[in-house]
Amino acid sequence: MNFSNSYASLDEVFYERTRPTPVQNPQLFLWNSGLAEQLMIPNELKHDSVARAQAFSGNSIIPGSEPVATVYAGHQFGSFVYQLGDGRAHLLGEVLDQSGQRWDLQLKGSGRTSFSRGGDGRCAIGPAVREFIMSEAMNALGVPTTRCLAVVTTGETVFRETPLPGAVVTRVASSHLRIGTFQFFAARGDHQALKTLCNYTINRHYPELQEEGQNPYVSLIDKVIERQIQLVVEWMRVGFIHGVMNTDNTSLCGETIDYGPCAMMGIYDPQTVYSSIDTMGRYAFGNQPEILQWNLARFAECLLPLINDDRDKAVDQVEPVIAEFPDRFEKAYLKMMAKKLGLTFFKPEDQKLIVSVLNRLKDRRLDYTVTFDLLTKSLMSEAAASQMKNELGECFDLWQKRLSQQQAATQKVQELMRQHNPVVIPRNHHVEAVIQACEQTAKATSAEKFLEVLRAPYEELAQTSDYQDPPSDGDKDYQTFCGT
Repeated sequence: MNFSNSYASLDEVFYERTRPTPVQNPQLFLWNSGLAEQLMIPNELKHDSVARAQAFSGNSIIPGSEPVATVYAGHQFGSFVYQLGDGRAHLLGEVLDQSGQRWDLQLKGSGRTSFSRGGDGRCAIGPAVREFIMSEAMNALGVPTTRCLAVVTTGETVFRETPLPGAVVTRVASSHLRIGTFQFFAARGDHQALKTLCNYTINRHYPELQEEGQNPYVSLIDKVIERQIQLVVEWMRVGFIHGVMNTDNTSLCGETIDYGPCAMMGIYDPQTVYSSIDTMGRYAFGNQPEILQWNLARFAECLLPLINDDRDKAVDQVEPVIAEFPDRFEKAYLKMMAKKLGLTFFKPEDQKLIVSVLNRLKDRRLDYTVTFDLLTKSLMSEAAASQMKNELGECFDLWQKRLSQQQAATQKVQELMRQHNPVVIPRNHHVEAVIQACEQTAKATSAEKFLEVLRAPYEELAQTSDYQDPPSDGDKDYQTFCGT
């Protein structure tokens, strides 16, 4: 494999050199063949499940790999933790894909490091399967995301509330740079490390900033804001709830990272929370934009010493960028929602229509995905139109009136809506059923069937209807749990 290890070439204050802890009996459980092709995984691994199990459990080190555990800090539910870091993960290095793009390969559940903070360094098969399923679903939905190359069972037991089969998941990401990475060094006043991190981030993710002069740090903040707005707007489009939007889970490259207590919203309600650890609803579906702004403000604080030696002057430069966030987010969000409603162009007065439709969904306790799927179908289906007229009432009439003002053909409008409204999402009860089947049978059959449908979320395959049904109880008592 074409490893380059640029992060491991940085000073060792950014990581610990450490090797994964071998496991007893690694067996390949899930393999992402499409991603393997993209990453140009060598034939000796692609066609040898035993070799893959050894390599992606951490039992054997792939030639060229320089495993490290990265260090970071972070605000967890608003409280700052001075040191976190990869407590159960090993960054194997970076590989270049077919187009020359650089990707991190990271093993998760691969054993203890000096950042484990008393943890066992391991992962159970349930969270590993969840991350594989959710990241593949998000990728197919068109949401920027980390992905999974493999899940390998370990032949060992992981102890959580109950004994569970262990697993190691291989995560693929544009990078693992987080706001928390910067916070670690900012909290220590290590300005040189911050400058190194900024230069590395710009070189890897925002090379266009290298041409903007001597002080690109405000521009870096602006670029990160732009990427994160694009990401969270996409979450809101499909009803994704991250569940643990801590600063150490906010990626500088703008990808969804950490699928621990994540879930999908069924019945539309901005206050929807499923995470068992989010007892105050901090990371509820509708709170995600505000939390994102809060996290980005913490990132900006880290860079103040680099922007200007005079903190007040640095704040004066940064404050307007952070203050613009609500308007920037709202514009991007409303444009997205307009497309979900088939509006080929957004007019300011359309905001009233969007708000009224969403309020109707909330008041009637309608399913978010089902409603927008039926709205899409209602353009060509009298039955769907009748159902939506009944559910949405006056909102449906206002929507149709607005569509009639457009010059676009009905088919083009429906195509626009379908691009933004999936027919199927990874519904929570189906995710849980698949995970339970994997745990009980030690076979990946149920996950593979589910993935086949989730990889075509805008099409109706023969098996799609098996996974479209909302839960009978509306996810009333559903909870997700952190994998640690």
